[in-house]
Amino acid sequence: MERVNIALLGAGTVGSAFARLVAQQRQRLAGLGIEVELGKVLVRDPSKVREGIPAEKLTDQTEGLLEEADVLVEVMGGTSLAKKLVLDALEQGIPVITANKALLAEAWGELRPYADDGLLYYEASVMAATPVVSALSGVLWGSHLLELHAILNGTTNYILNRLEGGATYAEALAEAQAKGYAEADPTLDVEGLDAAHKLTVLARLCADPDYPWEEVRAHTRGITHLTPADLEDARQQGQTIRLVGSLYPENGRWKAVVRPVRLPLEHPLARAGSARNGLVLRGDACGELVFMGAGAGGAATASAVLGDLYQLLMGVPGHAPISAKAPVPDYPAERLEEV
Repeated sequence: MERVNIALLGAGTVGSAFARLVAQQRQRLAGLGIEVELGKVLVRDPSKVREGIPAEKLTDQTEGLLEEADVLVEVMGGTSLAKKLVLDALEQGIPVITANKALLAEAWGELRPYADDGLLYYEASVMAATPVVSALSGVLWGSHLLELHAILNGTTNYILNRLEGGATYAEALAEAQAKGYAEADPTLDVEGLDAAHKLTVLARLCADPDYPWEEVRAHTRGITHLTPADLEDARQQGQTIRLVGSLYPENGRWKAVVRPVRLPLEHPLARAGSARNGLVLRGDACGELVFMGAGAGGAATASAVLGDLYQLLMGVPGHAPISAKAPVPDYPAERLEEV
């Protein structure tokens, strides 16, 4: 049996779920001839009990964290300490599995060489368990991208559904926070930044390997200005309003934008449920493809992290960006009405 030691950054909802999934799948992993061992687990408060993680593995010290690690799993989030530890691991040749879309979007200049080398795995960074990252970094390279539209944030989807039901924005946000869909500080979700991070990751997989985060950020608007009246007016016209990230050709270049738009009720994205994500991709050879599924949640995200671990253990390289900027097609992309 080959033993693989995992250093884990973060033991919150996703980290704890990942540890439980690894424990549940030990027999399956053993079938691959591999014994997975959870090593040190970095947390803010090591005195706090974490279900499924032995207390002696918890630490708030970064020193020595990577000493025995064969792989680093990062689910702590943020772009400061996470960035330092991820880069420390990659510089030592330790593969990294991460769900951190903000880090991928904002620190890509430093991370890309390792992604090109196959050391960086990040399926869980976009749409959680719905496997769009693997698709866009693999089989869909056989088709030139024409356009992409996606609902990438379940929190805003939930809030907009509640606005449709007549709740005020403040009421809908409070409900989302009570259910655990929104953080105490919901800025990243409701201002569209979370979706913008994810769209940036997708753009680099299928359009431009160096698509700049700042470009996406500059073309991002959130949902805080919307009211039940806006949703009712859309409903009266056979439409719904959703926060959508789009990537499409415009004036000879790729353009990425995040904004609330009106969608006809028959549009594939209009059928995404309350906290679900969806993606519509159109390619010259593959035609229209629709991905729909859970875009958040501890178990769903952890399952994608574990899936990346399986890929790594079976010798499959990590997710690489498209090798060069994709040709910009002369294509009349779908224009969605902004709100």
